[in-house]
Amino acid sequence: MAGPARRGLAPYLMILPAGLWMLVFFVVPLVLMVSLSLQTGNLVDGFRQTFHWQNYTDGLSTYGDKFARSLWYGLLATLACVALSYPAAYWIASRGGRRKSTYLFLLLLPYFVSFVLRTISWKLVLTDHGPVLGPLRDLGLLPAGAHVLDTGFAVVSGLTYNFLPFMVLPIYVALERIDPRVVEAAHDLYASRFQVFRRVILPLSLPGVFAGVVMTFVPICSDYVNAEVLGGPRNTMIGNVIQSQYFGNSAYPLASALSFTLMAILLVGIFVYARALGTRDVLEAARR
Repeated sequence: MAGPARRGLAPYLMILPAGLWMLVFFVVPLVLMVSLSLQTGNLVDGFRQTFHWQNYTDGLSTYGDKFARSLWYGLLATLACVALSYPAAYWIASRGGRRKSTYLFLLLLPYFVSFVLRTISWKLVLTDHGPVLGPLRDLGLLPAGAHVLDTGFAVVSGLTYNFLPFMVLPIYVALERIDPRVVEAAHDLYASRFQVFRRVILPLSLPGVFAGVVMTFVPICSDYVNAEVLGGPRNTMIGNVIQSQYFGNSAYPLASALSFTLMAILLVGIFVYARALGTRDVLEAARR
């Protein structure tokens, strides 16, 4: 019995290190933040557990516009990532040949640089007298007061640029898994290229699109660096508010409540998205 018992315990022993890691660095901090979000007090007198649920209602009523802006920017940036990533991933998967790894490396190469430095470089590109707007203004193609920085467009552009690989890689993996014989069979049945793409390639690549949207939309809505560097006071996202409440005002309960409110909104949004897309159909397509 010792041998079969050890074999039965082997899978659990293998997952034990990762499980302990998640317990210590994810579950425990999450529980502590839940407790903190229901406390009252300040940094000088200390915080006490009073189950103050009003932290959630106050945060949502006070910063509701920031939540809405974060979701809106997240939606726009995610759609832009899909529009840019799918053609690139499709070209690499179908036309890359032996140089697929090289193209992927070149695509990911800028992301070996710090996230903050990449965002600052984006700011230098979009500045009024930078390499893009400066020549256009000198040629008289832009009005004197035209600018891109401190606008929602600049924030969405920075978010799209910084989170593009989170969309490209899942879509590329899904496209790479498509059996070429399925595409050849569709052509043999006199399907046009558009019909092959719409009826064969796109449905089979939906698992990658689904994963890419989830991996992109969630961190984009939580981001605060791009809004801080590229946006202005009118483009503040909820991540900026949470950051300022934690590190600027030391309002830990309110910041924790805002964090969990954002988490709940994102979970509901992902659930609705999964139901609308049809998670079961996506998983069935992935198994094929």
